[in-house]
Amino acid sequence: MVATPIGASARYIPEGTTHYNWLPACANYNSPTRAEINAGTDLTPEIAATGNWGIVSASIDAPDLATTFTAQIGGKVTVDGPTIDMYADSTSTDVRTLLPRGTNGFILKLPEGDVAGRKCDVFPVRVLAQAKPTNFTNPSVVQLSFAPTRNPAENVVVPA
Repeated sequence: MVATPIGASARYIPEGTTHYNWLPACANYNSPTRAEINAGTDLTPEIAATGNWGIVSASIDAPDLATTFTAQIGGKVTVDGPTIDMYADSTSTDVRTLLPRGTNGFILKLPEGDVAGRKCDVFPVRVLAQAKPTNFTNPSVVQLSFAPTRNPAENVVVPA
């Protein structure tokens, strides 16, 4: 007997597909409404780069004396690389106005775009930093760092 293969995927690249939205408010972040999404800001057109935004769980060793094998259990959940680099404006009219340090809200990561029925992740966050690195060979950016404030909502259905 042969196992049934997983279904074929329609592969894509993030550029031109993935969106990041800022939601200043979300009554139930496990199920944002279309009105809350529409009231937010699509950051995508000004994003130069992003961190991973991976929702990961640490593993914790759980050895016992019955064996030399060390089993592991799931540990605390965290977000790996919650950063967004956005283009800086020469007149200072850029993301610094929208997301000053200390601002609380939600990052909505839409890997397959803002399309009803597809999946997204919702990150309750606080803006930690607006770094302004100097790089003389690339356009200037504002590097936003975020602190997740609650457990992210994964694989949330994008509302119509």
